[in-house]
Amino acid sequence: MLWRVSKYFFVVISLIIIYGCKERQTSIETPWGATVEMEGTEKDDADTASSADAHYSLEDIQQGGEMIMLTLSGPETYYDYHGKSMGAHYLLCEKLAEHLHVKLRVDVCRDTTEMLKRLSDGEGDIIAYPMTGAKRADFVSCAAGWLTRKDSKDLTAAITAWYKSGMMAEVKKEEQVLLSMPTVTRRIYPVMLSATKGQISSYDIFFRKYAAVAGMDWVMMAAQCYQESCFDPKAHSWAGACGLMQIMPATADHLALPRGQMYEPEPNIAAAARYMRELQGLFRDVANPVERQKFALAAYNGGYHHIRDAMALAGKYGGSAQRWNDVRRYVLLLADSRYYRDAVVRNGYMRGSETAAYVDMIMERYASYRDALHSGKKIVSSVKQKSYDVENFKAPETSSAAAHRAAKKNKWRKD
Repeated sequence: MLWRVSKYFFVVISLIIIYGCKERQTSIETPWGATVEMEGTEKDDADTASSADAHYSLEDIQQGGEMIMLTLSGPETYYDYHGKSMGAHYLLCEKLAEHLHVKLRVDVCRDTTEMLKRLSDGEGDIIAYPMTGAKRADFVSCAAGWLTRKDSKDLTAAITAWYKSGMMAEVKKEEQVLLSMPTVTRRIYPVMLSATKGQISSYDIFFRKYAAVAGMDWVMMAAQCYQESCFDPKAHSWAGACGLMQIMPATADHLALPRGQMYEPEPNIAAAARYMRELQGLFRDVANPVERQKFALAAYNGGYHHIRDAMALAGKYGGSAQRWNDVRRYVLLLADSRYYRDAVVRNGYMRGSETAAYVDMIMERYASYRDALHSGKKIVSSVKQKSYDVENFKAPETSSAAAHRAAKKNKWRKD
């Protein structure tokens, strides 16, 4: 009996080898009448091709609970603003996702070619970017110049039924209201309590306690705190930041700050100190510790990855990636499509004027505090709010920059 089983096993293996050398087929029949499916056959290839060609229907999207939006970074399409996703096309697509009762996932592409390919390959459900010039038989234009696949008929029909004229204009107004309103709701406390007593705020004891954790002068921590909240422990922003140091909920989770303690002065300051230490560690390649603190402050406000993009631009166009004043120039220019779509930029558009002003005002207030504490005289004039008009801000004209502008071939990418 064992000999027969071994014989049959040998026959099966031989048949598989023989048939593998001949025309490919889906299965073979064994000597005892059983059917064995063969790997790498035409049937499997057909199934694989069918799977690759298969596209999600609206029902599939709703059952999966997620709609994938393909787009490019830009001020009207999609960008990160203090930890919140913004951009009129994103906000409108978010409303669509809510209407369809699904979550929205954003995949940012390098260029329009990648968007079209990924939509065609079924790696996204909708292109939320004005593509009015796209002429492809396998795509359908729908709301706001967006594209869907031609075979996604139910999704296209749902969007067409939902979209009304004027929706985009309405969303843009809503965004402008958010961007123009005070970023932080707070009560403004005195900029300094007593120069003669050496007291900046009611929270100096915590700044002194956690300065070593942050790797900063406690006076600079106080200057940063005033910039964030004007020393109001109940301050909050529409984006969700809380407390003296305006910590976002997700950042609080990362720093092990319980959300129930986000408005408590000491836990809030302690968490901010840990975060500043972490950010300075990420910029350890910046050799000068004073410069490193400026980079960390910029990242605290504008995001680490955007600052790295500005550093890359500074290095590319003849500046120093280790000097804040050089990098600051490109933080501002990340609002310009010629720069946020540069090949070295990985995280796209940034409202850099706010971040540049943030660092400037903290450093000026820090100097004012130091002078007041040294002299014992009160601060005569407070630091004024700064703003920068990027439209009138020009980068230094270098040969590489000029060539870059002339060619206009570099595209923004995100790995």
